Amino acid sequence: LMDLVQQCASGVADCVIASRWLPGARITHAQPQKRRFASRLFHLFVQGFFWMNIADTQCGAKVMKRAAIEAIHGQLRLADLAFDVNLLYSLKRAGFSIREVPTVWNDQSGSHVVFNLRTSLNMLLSLVRLRLLYSPFYPWLRPLRPLETWVYMRLRAPPPLKGSDD
Repeated sequence: LMDLVQQCASGVADCVIASRWLPGARITHAQPQKRRFASRLFHLFVQGFFWMNIADTQCGAKVMKRAAIEAIHGQLRLADLAFDVNLLYSLKRAGFSIREVPTVWNDQSGSHVVFNLRTSLNMLLSLVRLRLLYSPFYPWLRPLRPLETWVYMRLRAPPPLKGSDD
């Protein structure tokens, strides 16, 4: 973590994030194969929807400059599994630089993220919603907001945060 802080403070980038998937990363205790498959599938969707070229959006170790966070804070709309994607995509769109660095990573058994149909559907729908949020067509979808809320309730997922266009 201190390496991330030092790189961010030195001006290497506005946001420095750890990555399990870069050359040089060491995984001391790997995820179960099912979770690793879900993680890489999620990455394919993130890359397909957002083209950020970030290998590991979901690794929790992220350090950002205060000015960068203050500039994009109002754009953070999701409080679910796509929060990290919302954060990083908002930073990229605002012109802030992001650098990934290899990390030493250890899977924590007992994770609260369970790979099942509900979680997978929640992850996919959150990515679709985030893609729509950044689409010029989003205001036209206002009549569908009650359906969106119902879907989130059925999935027992945190509802999207309200924004200025909601």
